[in-house]
Amino acid sequence: MANDVYKPTNNKQSIDSLKTSGFERRMSIAKTSLNIGRRWAGNSVSGMFLGKEARSARNQVFMEAQANYVAEELGKLKGSVVKIGQMLALYGEHILPPEITRALQTLNDDTATLAWPGIEQTLRRTLGEKFNELDIDQVPIGTASLAQVHRATIKATGEEVVLKIQYPGVADAIDSDLALFKRLLKVSNAVPQTRALDTWFEEIRDLLHVEVDYNIEAATTERFYGRLQDDPRYAVPKIYRDFSSQRLLCMSYESGVPVTSARLKELSAERRNAIGQAAIEIMMQEIFVWGEMQTDPNFGNYLVRISDSMDEPDKLVLLDFGAIRQFDYELLTIAHGLLKAGYYHDHQAMMNAMTGYEFFDTMSQKVSSDIANIFLLATEPFSDTASNPDIPTKVLDDNQRYIWSNSKLHSRISAAATTAMQSFEFNLPPKEFMFISRKFIGAYTFLTVLDAHTDSDKLVKPFLQHENKPNF
Repeated sequence: MANDVYKPTNNKQSIDSLKTSGFERRMSIAKTSLNIGRRWAGNSVSGMFLGKEARSARNQVFMEAQANYVAEELGKLKGSVVKIGQMLALYGEHILPPEITRALQTLNDDTATLAWPGIEQTLRRTLGEKFNELDIDQVPIGTASLAQVHRATIKATGEEVVLKIQYPGVADAIDSDLALFKRLLKVSNAVPQTRALDTWFEEIRDLLHVEVDYNIEAATTERFYGRLQDDPRYAVPKIYRDFSSQRLLCMSYESGVPVTSARLKELSAERRNAIGQAAIEIMMQEIFVWGEMQTDPNFGNYLVRISDSMDEPDKLVLLDFGAIRQFDYELLTIAHGLLKAGYYHDHQAMMNAMTGYEFFDTMSQKVSSDIANIFLLATEPFSDTASNPDIPTKVLDDNQRYIWSNSKLHSRISAAATTAMQSFEFNLPPKEFMFISRKFIGAYTFLTVLDAHTDSDKLVKPFLQHENKPNF
């Protein structure tokens, strides 16, 4: 396997221990809250003698600084606090001020590493005697908000594996971290404490409790491994149950280059198109066949294994199955109707498909029509080019394939959605639809970076027939 792999950076800060006890984390949040309060007081006093416009501009700058300070302090805690911030950044744009959303988007997994003695102690406690069956690299190949990843070799067989090691104490701190996070947002005076915010925190709590249970992730990974093992376009890690537990996941090492690698841009257009087609097809399978979807669009969850042989395709490596969301049959039936209406670019069919959820059923005819137009725009890459006269000519190549990098689709949808949301009738979309929309946004970004062209007929036609219902 000659492909590049992710390499750990050598300048990452290493810490000896994490603030995992409730007391330590409460003290850290309390200190941050106190500093925020002092800053608010100072800003109010210093702005007393400014004019209205100058004060407004000053407050805007101050709010940006406050939000960035909050994100910086949260990033030092690791654990579920960081994950909560990341989830809100992904899904909370409808309930959070833009300054907070932008700041939370800076929370990433490329943070300080936990020093080897702390990781070794956790591994010895978890593995027992089996620890001695592994030769483990002490330098991590990746860090995340909830875990750290180390390469290892099984001594008896020489198999290369990776160990996803959950940071000690983070699973037990989820509920208290959620309460601390809400308190910090309240102190910042930037986020209204609404029922919508409470609902999202409840959803995040449920997702996090699933994500920290590696027995669930192992079983999900094995399901996807079984589904895709005969498709040469994909690679899914193999799970090693003997070295896995609720807080430790051992899987085969899978090589590849990041989605943003310059090596991908050097591939021929047809090879990049094939990778892009595979990336969007797996999303369609998740939604319309298996009824469960990886909801985190983070590029770090994917690699591409560039083939050295003309006889084998390049592979999309699917790495992380912790943030899996399962959807009920009713939702997927609605989604199937929306896809079909989008393929035929049929406004009335789109409105007819928008039933079954209170979000849709309580809309007026005018608002429903506006939302249908947004869905028609969102499904542009999946529409029949002969049926859709609204597709800009610059987004289709000579073979009528969709050119994602030319589409500016995300900004066009955002502009249309902003207009629709100005209606007083508009309510927060169902979180299930927000998960799916985020997945599509992630796919859009991936295919734009890859500069891939995709064939809507090959993507959609297999799912248009009534008999092609979710098989779960």
